[in-house]
Amino acid sequence: MTTETPSALRRTALHATHHAHKARMVDFGGWDMPVQYRGLIEEHMAVRTAVGLFDVSHMGDIQLRGPNSLAAVQKLLMNDASKLQTGQAHYSAMLYPNGTFVDDVVLHKLGDNDYLIVINAGTREKDVQWVRQVIGGMSGVHVNDFSDYYTQLAIQGPKAEATLQKLTGVDLSTIKNYWFTWGQVCGCHNVMIARTGYTGEDGFEIYIPSDEPTSARVWGEVLAAGEEFGIIPCGLGARNTLRLESAMALYGHEISDTINVFEANLGRYCKLDKDTDFVGREALLEVQNSGGPSRKLVGLEMVDRGIGRDGYPVATLDGTKIGEITSGSPAPFLKKNIALAYVPVAYTEPGTELAVEIRGQLVKAQVVPTPFYKRPKPAAPKL
Repeated sequence: MTTETPSALRRTALHATHHAHKARMVDFGGWDMPVQYRGLIEEHMAVRTAVGLFDVSHMGDIQLRGPNSLAAVQKLLMNDASKLQTGQAHYSAMLYPNGTFVDDVVLHKLGDNDYLIVINAGTREKDVQWVRQVIGGMSGVHVNDFSDYYTQLAIQGPKAEATLQKLTGVDLSTIKNYWFTWGQVCGCHNVMIARTGYTGEDGFEIYIPSDEPTSARVWGEVLAAGEEFGIIPCGLGARNTLRLESAMALYGHEISDTINVFEANLGRYCKLDKDTDFVGREALLEVQNSGGPSRKLVGLEMVDRGIGRDGYPVATLDGTKIGEITSGSPAPFLKKNIALAYVPVAYTEPGTELAVEIRGQLVKAQVVPTPFYKRPKPAAPKL
């Protein structure tokens, strides 16, 4: 969290709209953001069962353009961008030379010489500086920070497609998960429509002009379109519990500059064998060749009554401290108390019994597979 005074906090174009909805606002990475509107549980359940609308305009957008943009992306990010087709996106990360995280990102291929990197809010300035430091000296690539040009809205949940479809002529059913297209939305031209999100549900993220009148109008039109499905505006609180149920990493919690890719169980997104050397690769090869990490991220489910919160110690049943919770809370949809935690590799097998120290008391928990929640697959059409 930042230590800036409230008057120095940055505001999205929807700031007045959030206040009109009587949202409870908090400081999030230097931004004045809505933590909840009607209540975290109601918002969480709306996304799991119907549809919710999030303002995620605090996220950053870095565009790399030019004949060397693919080479720049390949050096900067751990996933293999050469496999992406135009209109496709994937999860990736920027790493430090020691294999720990600068930030996790979603990379979009806009064209053969044109890429968009969506970065996190709290690390925005650091990320932009890092990009310029790593690839700023390369010829044939232009780096632009377009973060303040767009209002980014996330429409998430089983009824997200039906809601957004009312507002665009684009056939949304043709957009696959982690693909995107361009089209008219709410009368705005050339809107990027991406089938992405941070909730574990189906959904879309749209990028619209960041001026306040347009942002407020589109926000209102999305809420009106989703009214028949029970849409509600959702804040950071529900976004956090939704991503936790889906075991998605949050910077400063599951990933940071002290945690490497293998510890975070994100090795499947790290392509050590791609043609281009990337920042952090050598260190990760060393970790791999020396037998792997000594600790790993696991899912915990509380067995006894108690909620394991961020930062609580994790111990063996006899009280020996072995790790720490990175994110923990009640899971509104699953109706269980869950957490993510780093523990030594010897304790990572599902079914392993551990304890969480809550106010000086040891409360029993067990290691469970992640993600805690997987969205149901759509039913096959009847013949």
